[in-house]
Amino acid sequence: MPKPYPREFRDDVVRVALGRDTGVPLRQIAADFGISETCLQNWVRQADVEAGTKPGTTKAEADEARELRKRVRLLEQENEVLRRAAAYFAQAHLPKMTYPLVKELAADGIPVAVTCRVLKLARQPYYRWLQQPITDAELTEAYRANALFDAHRDDPEFGHRLLADEAREAGEVMSDRTAWKIASQNGWWSALAKRRARGKGKKAGPPVHDDLVQRQFEADAPNQLWLTDITEHKTAEGKLYLCAVKDAFSNKIVGYSIDSRMKSRLVVNAFRNAAALRGDVAGVIVHSDRGSQFRSRKVMRELARHRMVGSMGRVGAAGDNAAMESFFSLLQKNVLNRRSWATREQLRNAIVTWIERTYHRRRRQDRLGRLTPVEFETIMNQTLALAA
Repeated sequence: MPKPYPREFRDDVVRVALGRDTGVPLRQIAADFGISETCLQNWVRQADVEAGTKPGTTKAEADEARELRKRVRLLEQENEVLRRAAAYFAQAHLPKMTYPLVKELAADGIPVAVTCRVLKLARQPYYRWLQQPITDAELTEAYRANALFDAHRDDPEFGHRLLADEAREAGEVMSDRTAWKIASQNGWWSALAKRRARGKGKKAGPPVHDDLVQRQFEADAPNQLWLTDITEHKTAEGKLYLCAVKDAFSNKIVGYSIDSRMKSRLVVNAFRNAAALRGDVAGVIVHSDRGSQFRSRKVMRELARHRMVGSMGRVGAAGDNAAMESFFSLLQKNVLNRRSWATREQLRNAIVTWIERTYHRRRRQDRLGRLTPVEFETIMNQTLALAA
């Protein structure tokens, strides 16, 4: 069964279909975006239901019904926890240990979070009990941290070397390096330390991935190497930001996200849309620059969720992501700079229409043997299937 299209992609297609010129059939819009006419008709019909012009179940009603079912299931689980807990603690011959009960309920399908909430327990102590006791190394570090904290509390002006001297005198032997590590992890800085520079002019953050591409923007098969970046353009309503993901094998834009704010969620949605359209993406190398959005924890978690591998170029080296910059250059010349844009919605419709209709299905590329990205992928996938 094919995976569903991302919500953002569906909304863009419906928006373009509803705003099409008179005389343009739906099948033409469907062909431009690479979907069936029946699929597009269903999307438009659902949009009419959402707008209230046709009868039917709206997304909000479906979500409400789903939430009600989820709530009923949660109440049933909480009731089961209370029933089992009452029976468990009523047995006088058993020690009153709560964690074994949590483990038994988890084995029967009751989530640990539900059990801990009902019994008013913290989950972290339970997981520590479940896995292993505190190690000797952790205990030693805790004693050292206590000694350093006592010294820092008594003399906030001391740096880590003086704090280490005080800790050693108190009986907790450690090196200056160990004292610096513990103090820095806990934020115990000297009150006389020089304040760090903030705001503009600060250096770019460190890369969270190595450069696995080294300017070799080529791939032998789909879903081997993806390139990504963010571009922006102004409208009368404000700026609009686009995060696009390009497959180096066919130069096809396999995922994108458009928003009025340049947050990490923009990148997360682009990666999520690309993964939804491409299927199994485990092992894909995703190459980007060192922008703060690509270094965020949310993006790191999204990469790990799909088992993709991150890669980053150097600071101020546009050539390290030149293949993606070339796509944005085409977008700039063919769409962004062609006219002034009054609203973000106008610019968004123009961007997605150019990507799906022109770039993917009409613009032939020399590197692809004068084929479009869609044609190239179709032919090469058939060739790879026959070779296998």
